[in-house]
Amino acid sequence: MMNTRFIRNVRLGIKTLMLHKMRSILTMLGMVFGVGAVIAMLAVGEGASKQALDQILKLGADNIIISSQQPMDQAASGAMRVRMNIYGLLYNDLDRITQSFDTINQTVPAKLIRGQGRVGGRTLELRLVGTTPNWFELVSRDLLTGRVMTELDIAHNANVVVLTEHGARKLLVGKTTLGSQVRINQGYFTVIGVIKSESSQSGTMQTPDQEIDAYIPLNVAKERFGDITVTRSSGSQTRELVELHQIIVQVDSIEHVESTAAAIERMLSLHHPKEDYRMSVPLALLRQAEATQRTFNIVLGSIAGISLLIGGIGIMNIMLASVTERTREIGIRRAIGARKKQIIGQFLIETVVLSVTGGFIGIGIGILIPWLITMFADMPTVVTLWSVLLSGVISIGVGVVFGMYPAMRAANLDPIVALRHE
Repeated sequence: MMNTRFIRNVRLGIKTLMLHKMRSILTMLGMVFGVGAVIAMLAVGEGASKQALDQILKLGADNIIISSQQPMDQAASGAMRVRMNIYGLLYNDLDRITQSFDTINQTVPAKLIRGQGRVGGRTLELRLVGTTPNWFELVSRDLLTGRVMTELDIAHNANVVVLTEHGARKLLVGKTTLGSQVRINQGYFTVIGVIKSESSQSGTMQTPDQEIDAYIPLNVAKERFGDITVTRSSGSQTRELVELHQIIVQVDSIEHVESTAAAIERMLSLHHPKEDYRMSVPLALLRQAEATQRTFNIVLGSIAGISLLIGGIGIMNIMLASVTERTREIGIRRAIGARKKQIIGQFLIETVVLSVTGGFIGIGIGILIPWLITMFADMPTVVTLWSVLLSGVISIGVGVVFGMYPAMRAANLDPIVALRHE
């Protein structure tokens, strides 16, 4: 009996709204755009946050990345004609870090050298990365063909190189990849493998690899290219002596990352008073990014919530006008025995029908807009189930909250006064 009455009231509400189609459609637009804005804005925010989090996770949540950097006083005087800038991480730093902490699984050094790769008539500016085989464990990248460096390559001082997919495509077009000889500066290296590079920027943190990298054994890099880099420009030259450009430290568990990073920081500060290094802790950046994501979602949700508020006010305004128009109808219904709660129920049903219909249309638009953004702007978007459910619940809530006052006003009309209304 109750269900039958409710269905009859819903049908009556829809019939009443259809008497003023244009007004009903315009009233629903506030909900359509409000709900669509909630879903679309949260999808854009979620996509951007997920992209940032994925980039940070590629660095390894249990890793600490220590990089050499030129001190400010040397950078300011770098334009002098004769200058030897000595800064950065030392081989002794690598030994001290490796031997001083029980919480460290392994350390991976890297020496970075600018060079030019040449195969036949093809050339490509490369960044040589002199490192150890453990690099490929800590900076995990897909192996496309061949193999990576091994301890045997280190022991034999082998002139071998692992290229990125980008480097292989640029230098080895039309040639057999594995076993090819690549001339890098004045030396020849044998290609033993190709890996996929996923270089990316995460705020102020750069992933350790770049698409122009070429990986060679650390001892070969030191023997062939030394520790001094000479840069010539506009008649002047700058010499830099940097032993190691980077040390990646893998900690045994995430719980020890921040304490180990603080301890390494204290130790390095004793031997590097000029602060010629910087430390990046992906775990700390990950937590910061998660906090930023929460704040971002709150801000976007609040902005979109204003649209829903405006839509709700529009519904209340139209329903108040409807009460005025239907005053005589309300009087007749009260005169023949309709109770106040029935009048309230009827008007609430109409407002909920308006808001829910607008909400469902808005959900469709809210799902469509992120898809279009991804398709045409190449921006990652993620439509989450909770944002869709939240929007649906909010649309029902808006109908109830903003429909209650017009419904109460209609129910409280004096039947005699209402019957006299023209």
